[in-house]
Amino acid sequence: MESSSAATTPGTSESTAASAGKGKLARVITGPLLFLFILGDVLGAGVYALVGKIASSAGGATWAPLLLALFFALLTASSYAELVTKYPQAGGSAVFAERAYRSRLVAFLVGFAMLAAGVTSAAGLALAFAGDYLRPLFEVPAMPVALLFLLAIALLNSRGVRESLNANLVMTVVEVSGLLLVIGLAAAFLANGQGSTERLLEFRPDVSAGTAVLGAALIAFYSFVGFETSANIAEEVRDVHRVYPLALFGALLLAGVIYVGVAVAASVVLEPAALAASTAPLLDVVRATGYGVPPQLFGFVALIAVANGALLTMVMASRLAYGMAEEGLLPKVLSRVLPKRQTPWVAIIATTLAAMLLAVTGSLAVLAETVVLLLLFVFISTNLAVLVLRRDIVRHQHFRTPSVLPIIAIASCLVLMTQQSAENWLRAGLLLGAGLVLYFLSGAKHR
Repeated sequence: MESSSAATTPGTSESTAASAGKGKLARVITGPLLFLFILGDVLGAGVYALVGKIASSAGGATWAPLLLALFFALLTASSYAELVTKYPQAGGSAVFAERAYRSRLVAFLVGFAMLAAGVTSAAGLALAFAGDYLRPLFEVPAMPVALLFLLAIALLNSRGVRESLNANLVMTVVEVSGLLLVIGLAAAFLANGQGSTERLLEFRPDVSAGTAVLGAALIAFYSFVGFETSANIAEEVRDVHRVYPLALFGALLLAGVIYVGVAVAASVVLEPAALAASTAPLLDVVRATGYGVPPQLFGFVALIAVANGALLTMVMASRLAYGMAEEGLLPKVLSRVLPKRQTPWVAIIATTLAAMLLAVTGSLAVLAETVVLLLLFVFISTNLAVLVLRRDIVRHQHFRTPSVLPIIAIASCLVLMTQQSAENWLRAGLLLGAGLVLYFLSGAKHR
């Protein structure tokens, strides 16, 4: 992997937003803030329920699917590193698709799939925030809390990306501290002669090790999605061609280390069956160590993790809607920004209302199951776009990934697609069908 630059030649792309560094959004995101944005979005809330689901598929070797999923994520991340530093504009995957395929319809579908996945994920996180982890602290009706939660996220988002990322800084520190607490308690538990390291090499007895790891890798891969959202704030990153690859790969690798540590800790302390049966596996791990950590404290940490994931997802969704509007793929009104704050306020309102509607009409399980499949479509498009756009030369330096990596990444996405259920395919198809209707209605209006 290397940086690439080219002298100005006939046919060289102007890449206006990239080369001139101009745009309506303020460039206020530094390298450390970007790193924490990606880390906070990757860690998110999924890990607090992740280990139990992996254990139900892979047994005690919960670390193996996570390593495989990390490898898959790094492959696609390398394509994002090239395209984001080559075309640092809000809009991310939709912008890449339009440049690569010269089709507004394809670009719209890619962007809409990303947007639908983001808004759906935020709706699910709102329901999670109002659910099991909140009840030990407050007994309140779930749906009003979920809607108020999304409203609070929108207000913080509209304040500005710097304010949102400063909040992310605090929340990321809290959620990482909670995960490190799990690892530390398990280490002390093991040092006192309790627990079992033998479970780390135990797979489900009814399937082969390879089948178990691959089946659980789909669940594990969900825990690493989130890095792609950073492409939608590229227009607000300072010195993007230099800091973006470092922040992206650094955050993914650190998240992988933390995930593997948490998975090992959970398997050492609890039997796979106990993990699989738990709705709050990490809380059960903390309780099982017997070190007296208050359940309310760990529940609060989990709520912070959920809030952080929702905030970063909605930052992404609003910037994606803004970027698609700038490209003419969504109504132009979505590209309006506040004069002082320079935040896309119409896009924020629209994505928040969509998330509220999904939260009211769906359940957490229904909302969550659509996200991965939609993102796999996006990832295939982005990995292919890297290869197609190699002929487009830009004036500025940018990251360049070896051509073989996007090819392997596409294969990895196809493999993960084979693990999806027919119900998930139907649900994703309905969402994309709704996107097609919106596209043609919008197109007729513009004509």
